Amino acid sequence: MHPIVKVGYVYILTNEANTTLYVGVTAELHTRIYKHKSNYYPNSFSARYKLNKLVYYKCFDTIQEAVWFEKKLKGGNRDNKINLICSLNPTWRDLSAEIYHFD
Repeated sequence: MHPIVKVGYVYILTNEANTTLYVGVTAELHTRIYKHKSNYYPNSFSARYKLNKLVYYKCFDTIQEAVWFEKKLKGGNRDNKINLICSLNPTWRDLSAEIYHFD
């Protein structure tokens, strides 16, 4: 029997004005983004700063790889995060529709 390997996702959220960034990691992107958008944790950093616009996400083969990349992003500067977002999402549109498959 093979062990179950969970995929991992790294994602970046921002607010409507694109002024604050939040980098997160999860094994269940749909659920996690839903929780951010619904302010499931009302006292969290993302809820306080209204960070519910998904502007970047990347899937990794394992959660460990995702955690490593998240730490790398968090350790980097803001310009690196902005450049990463702009390279894949130059207009900073909300990518939630992509993961939920609705328009």
